[in-house]
Amino acid sequence: MRLWPGRSRATEEFDPTQPLVATGNLRRRHLVSRFTQGLAIAAAMAAVAVLVIVIIAVVSHGVKAISWEFITATEPNGIGPFLVGTGIVVAIGTLIALPIGVLISLFLSEYAGNRLARPVQTLMDVMNGLPSIIIALFAVSLVANKQSGFGASIALAIIEVPLIARGTQEVLRLVPGAQREAADALGVARWRSILTIILPAATGGIVTATLLSVARAAGETAPVLFLTGLAHGDEFHFNPFEPLPTVPVKIFQLSEEANPEGFTQAWGLSLILIVIILVLGLGSRALLNRSKRKLTQ
Repeated sequence: MRLWPGRSRATEEFDPTQPLVATGNLRRRHLVSRFTQGLAIAAAMAAVAVLVIVIIAVVSHGVKAISWEFITATEPNGIGPFLVGTGIVVAIGTLIALPIGVLISLFLSEYAGNRLARPVQTLMDVMNGLPSIIIALFAVSLVANKQSGFGASIALAIIEVPLIARGTQEVLRLVPGAQREAADALGVARWRSILTIILPAATGGIVTATLLSVARAAGETAPVLFLTGLAHGDEFHFNPFEPLPTVPVKIFQLSEEANPEGFTQAWGLSLILIVIILVLGLGSRALLNRSKRKLTQ
């Protein structure tokens, strides 16, 4: 409690004309606040420093391997089939996960009450926290222990669903409630207002959540290692029901070889994968900020 000079606690009365005197409790709170702020800033700087160090290390080692032949040719000098295989596996997984994730987010934001929404959100959080190797084992059992790009896509779709669902749900919450109320007042059916009003307004955010999930799926190793590890990159493969060569598996294989040239190729593959993830991440953030500005105007 703050006291004014010359006043005791018993005779203290509130007088707005008297200046306030800082107490020891206030100074202690200021010190704790500054200390906490300093810790937060230091943690953020440490995270950024680690990312910068990793990027510098990958660029310095991987730029030596980058060339047009390296990107487009087949093994042993190129990684073209691995880029194509990764693109096919991630694209199919995203096509599976996108409608499921959007439908889950629509259910949570438009139809479910608090009693239904909370357990579903909890399940989405649990799915998001599942180790990818467990999801890979489940996908292997689902496709009867047969290696194929489609099986890897199923595993990546399981990883992407909670990311798309939670990201889309956050964007749907930004859609003004007045639009929903206007549609209800005009007698528009709920499903029609969702298709013609809510989803178009949230398209930018849905694309953002999808790109973030793609960036996450593109770097997963366990699912593609279990389900496409037998594929070779000596030629281009396009059939998703056969093993497809992928970038994470190739990086793992090259890192296990006692070959300096293989290590250089692994660094080059890592650089390409990091560039893809950074582009998707930064692009998704830009789209999300643009979508939020449009929804809040």
